[in-house]
Amino acid sequence: MRFAGKKVFITGTSRGIGRTIAQAFRAEDAWVIGTCTCKNNEMDDFCQEMVVADFTDIAQIRACADCVRHAEPDVLVNNAGINKIAPFVEINPDDFLSIQQVNVFAPFLLCQAAIPAMKRKGWGRIINVSSIWGKISKENRAAYSASKFALDGMTLALAAEHSVDGIVANCIAPGFVDTELTRRVLGDEGISSVVSGVPARRLAQVDEIARLVLWLASEENTYLTGQNIAIDGGFCRV
Repeated sequence: MRFAGKKVFITGTSRGIGRTIAQAFRAEDAWVIGTCTCKNNEMDDFCQEMVVADFTDIAQIRACADCVRHAEPDVLVNNAGINKIAPFVEINPDDFLSIQQVNVFAPFLLCQAAIPAMKRKGWGRIINVSSIWGKISKENRAAYSASKFALDGMTLALAAEHSVDGIVANCIAPGFVDTELTRRVLGDEGISSVVSGVPARRLAQVDEIARLVLWLASEENTYLTGQNIAIDGGFCRV
């Protein structure tokens, strides 16, 4: 029960990685506040509180930041994100801006909202969920990679400024993760092709991502800050 008495705010908890992270924190006795674009009753099983917020709407980002400011969480996990693949010259400017808004501007405002209380306590943990496409890139990923590289840069600057205040801030960069969305988008053939390029020769499991987040957010992490940690089965390094 590493998180007994700790309040954790996690964005994008309706499914996949975010949902598993929320479940993991709750299993360790944290008070979990999650966000989703549309609430359903199943979410009560892993979040004590739920904030409905669609980050494609700036007003809702600001309202969510107000919730963070009021909640004064000990741990903030910025997990919510969107992606749209397109050739560079065909990227719709509105899509590009929307991706930056959800993937960078929302975490920026939520970090701003969380830091003052963390600074007063002299303790805080911020984990921003990036992607392997924020460490490397490939064709058709310009808008998404731009957002995830930006998230890494923001996290590094935040760590440079606030590590002295006891606020540890890091990014994690998941590779190919076994989620319902991954299986629906890639299918069996696509997954086989993807894992052939992963040294571990398999997809990551969502609980593997969650365990890394929990360690980074825990009292055990006393000195690791300002990093962008790939959890990708070796994909980015070979």
